[in-house]
Parts: sequence; C-alpha cells; structure tokens
Amino acid sequence: MSPTPGVFLILASESTTRQRLLHDAGVPFEVRVPRVDETSIKRALLAEHAAPVDIAASLAERKACEVSRERPDRLVLGADQVLEFEGKLFDKPRDPGDAKAQLMSLSGRTHRLISAAVICENGKRRWWCVDTARLTMRSLTRSFLDRYVDDSWEDIRYSVGAYQLEKRGAWLFQRVDGDFFTILGMPLLAILDHLRSRGGTGE
Repeated sequence: MSPTPGVFLILASESTTRQRLLHDAGVPFEVRVPRVDETSIKRALLAEHAAPVDIAASLAERKACEVSRERPDRLVLGADQVLEFEGKLFDKPRDPGDAKAQLMSLSGRTHRLISAAVICENGKRRWWCVDTARLTMRSLTRSFLDRYVDDSWEDIRYSVGAYQLEKRGAWLFQRVDGDFFTILGMPLLAILDHLRSRGGTGE
C-alpha cells in the first residue's frame, strides 16, 4: 500500500519528531510554524482550572486554526502534548538543572502524557483527537540522572518531561502503558485513519 496525493497537509508545528512521524508514514506535508504564544495561552487556561486534556486540545487547535486562516485551501494539522503529574503540568526544561529536577520528581512514580491533534480547514476545527499514555519511571539515582541529562541535553531540551523514550530515555522507565506515537507527541494512527477517510491513502 502506498500513499496517494489526495490529501496534502500543512503541519503547524516545528517539532522535528512530529515531522519525522508524518514523513516516515508517507504523508505529504509542508511545515508552517504558527504565531501562537503557547505560554500565555497555557497560563490563562491554568488560571481557569482547565483540565490537562482541554489544555492540550486547546493549544493544538489554536496552532492549527492560526495557520488555517492563512491557508484556507489546505488541511492544517496542529498538535500539542502536556505532561501531568499529581495535578501539576510540566514544561520543557529551562536548563540541565531544571531537567534533572523534573526527572528526579518523576523517579519511581507514574505520570501521564496527553497528546492532542486537531485538523482545521477554512479556519475552523474539522476533526480532533486526544489520547493519553501512562508511564512509570524506575527509581533513579542522582549519578545516573546527571550522566543522562549531561549526555542527552541537546536531544531532550525541547521535550516535555526532559526525556525521549525512543532514545536513551528508554533506560528511565519500568513500565509504559499507551500508544507509542502518543508518547512521541502525536496520536498518529488516529490521524492516518482520518486522512484515509478523506482519501489520503491508497488501498
């Protein structure tokens, strides 16, 4: 089975991981980075006591619709991911010290990764999906964390939670429950299913 050019996406994200997922799946797309202040939006939603699921979906929708208003002739995919642990949302680490502190707080415990995807057309949301994975870290020593962050900083600095499961981050975990693509930041299988309904792949 090979993709057909029936559906051409615009990905409203600069995430290289999300770009790689679409590319490897054979989805034709181009990238447009949305002009969205994610920090301010998240802060406002937190002030309203929005649920983590709603925060991820809202951010994904804002990204997609922002680009869709500029390109109403295309389907625009926005995505976002949040990490929730004991009622608190984690952000991307500011520096290696922040990464080590985040990982130590997750050591030996279970957290949730919530990934949302929204497709907009003509500036309006046409489809959306949110999926959740649960990840349990093993108990980590300070010396291990120091080595991990120092060796992996350039890879993990843009990752919520300060790890990449698909790389050395696999050493951090004891158990993973959930879809692998969701953990990477995008519910890819659901996206492909929607594109298939729009004529995006051949049989």
